[in-house]
Amino acid sequence: MSISTHVLDAVAGRPAAAVPVVLDRRSDTGWTEVARRATDADGRVADLAADAAAGDYRLRFDVERHFAGETFYPEVVVVFRIVDAAAHHHVPLLLSPFAYSTYRGS
Repeated sequence: MSISTHVLDAVAGRPAAAVPVVLDRRSDTGWTEVARRATDADGRVADLAADAAAGDYRLRFDVERHFAGETFYPEVVVVFRIVDAAAHHHVPLLLSPFAYSTYRGS
């Protein structure tokens, strides 16, 4: 199973580059960090988890850094569940300083 993300800045109409992203996995004792990356020039992180098991995960996006502190949401957290460990899971994030949306991508 693999996990990737793509962050787009809806205000600027372009990819959100250099956004810090942390991937965590839930266990019986809480959350454990799996990976820490930043989006590339195209707003993508393709290699968050190349070989991860089924379970609950969360992506934490440092939105405040991208918008230089001018945002209502300093951090966006997306929690999702992986059932099919063989599948690729892509989690896009569309940002603005006062709103965000996400969905399961392909």
